[in-house]
Amino acid sequence: MNTSNILLIEDDGALAERIYVDLFKAGYQVATAINLAQGREFLANSLPQALVIDRELASNTALTFVRELRDRGQTLPIILLLSGDHLLDRLSCLESGADDYVAKPYQASELLKLLGFYLQAIPASHQKLVFADLMLDLDTRHAVRGQRSIELTAKEFELLRYLMEHPAEILTREQILENVWGYESGGESNVIEVYVRYLRIKLQEAGEKRLIQTVRGLGYVLREN
Repeated sequence: MNTSNILLIEDDGALAERIYVDLFKAGYQVATAINLAQGREFLANSLPQALVIDRELASNTALTFVRELRDRGQTLPIILLLSGDHLLDRLSCLESGADDYVAKPYQASELLKLLGFYLQAIPASHQKLVFADLMLDLDTRHAVRGQRSIELTAKEFELLRYLMEHPAEILTREQILENVWGYESGGESNVIEVYVRYLRIKLQEAGEKRLIQTVRGLGYVLREN
């Protein structure tokens, strides 16, 4: 039985009730908010393990809210509900800092699949992955480059972990989608590019050399040159 706490921010009462019931039946503990003000109030007093937010809230500031959370260092998984499945909409959600999205019409199976993926238990390992001057702590989900600590979102952590588990190995976009995103879809390579860019910015913020290399026509590889 899953007992993770989920905060759902949805201003459509009927849809909110449907999602609440689906999550409750799946074993999740769910708190609901009808707007971002209520969501902020909840987060001021409690930290859920994941957020589900409707991209099209009446205030239309969901993406700003996600950026605000990321700027404050919040790394919990954030899933957005989209009214359509257009590439620009998907990319804008990911660029705001959201980890993933579910396109409407809402399907419980899609949301539950994503929540299960992002909230899967990571066994206590006390292990660290190391490559060059980069270290990834599997318990704290933080990276350290040299003496610099790097905050990672849930998806950034998963992507970097996969790369560091396969150093010097060329990983195709299909492999990354399947192992990091949990599905196969060649049309989603833009998503990978967005997150590789996020990681590069964070890993090279202090002028360090690039570690995530692009192999044209194939994919990506973690190597020093």
